[in-house]
Amino acid sequence: MGTLAVSGAELHYEISGSGPLLLLIPGGTDDARDFAGLIPLLETSFSVLTYDCRGVSRSRLSEPTDRVSVETQAQDAWNLLKRVDGGPAYVFGTSGGGQIGLELTARHPVSVMALVVHEPPVARFLPEWDTRRSLVLKVCEIYRTHGAERAMEVFVAGSRMKHVSDPARHAPESPRSAVLAQERAIRMRRNLDHFFSRVLSGVVDYRPDTDVLKETGVRIMVGVGQTSREQFAHDTGLALAARLGSTPTVFPGGHAGFVTHPVGFADRLRGLMEAD
Repeated sequence: MGTLAVSGAELHYEISGSGPLLLLIPGGTDDARDFAGLIPLLETSFSVLTYDCRGVSRSRLSEPTDRVSVETQAQDAWNLLKRVDGGPAYVFGTSGGGQIGLELTARHPVSVMALVVHEPPVARFLPEWDTRRSLVLKVCEIYRTHGAERAMEVFVAGSRMKHVSDPARHAPESPRSAVLAQERAIRMRRNLDHFFSRVLSGVVDYRPDTDVLKETGVRIMVGVGQTSREQFAHDTGLALAARLGSTPTVFPGGHAGFVTHPVGFADRLRGLMEAD
C-alpha cells in the first residue's frame, strides 16, 4: 500500500503480484477493496495496481472542490502509472471507472496496452428518446432536497438495477463473495454524499471521443453483465460498443460481477487482456 499526493488530493493505492502491469479502476462509490475477491486470482499473471479514486474512502481531498471531473480522475490514474513504472499497462475500469479508463486512453495512449471497460454509464450515447438520459438531473435534484439515501433509491429504480433476469445466476458464487458484496454496500453508503455532490453528473455527462479512441490503436473492449440486461449501465455499454464498432463481451454476474462472481470474472478478464 502507498499514498500519492496529487493536485487537490492524496490517493491511496495498492499493488501486488508479478508480471505485466494491470490497473483496476473502481466505480464512483467504490474503492480498491471492491476488487478483494478478484485480485488474488489475477496477481499470479499480473502486477495488479488499484486505488481509491479522489474523495472516496481512503483517498482524501486536500482542497475543497464542488466537482471532480473525469478528466481530473484520468490524470490521477496516469500519475499513478508514472508512480509505479509508467506503463504501458493493461487497464480495467468498471462503471464510472470505465469512463476514467476511456479518458486515460484518449489522453495517454502510449501508457495503455489494452483497455476493458465494464458497463460504463455513457448516457449521452443512448437514443434521444430514452428518458434515462435525464435520470441524473432528477437524481441530483432529489439529492439536494431529500438527501443521499433517497437519491440512491431513485437512481437504482430509474436505472433498473434491481431488475434480475435470472435470480439463480445473479446470486454470489460463494459465501465469501456474498460477504464481500455486503461489505461493499456499507462502503458505498459512506461515499454517497461525495458521489452525488461532486462525481455523478460529470461521469454521466462525459462523452468519450470515439474517433480519437479508434485512432489511438489501443485495443478497447466493452464488457456487460450477464444478469444486468435492460439496466442503464448495461445498455450504455452496448451503445458504446456500437460506437466503437466492436462486439461486447458478456461477463458473469451483473453490474458488480467482479464482487459477486470473481472466479468467472477473472477468467474472462484475463482472457481478454492476454488475447493477441
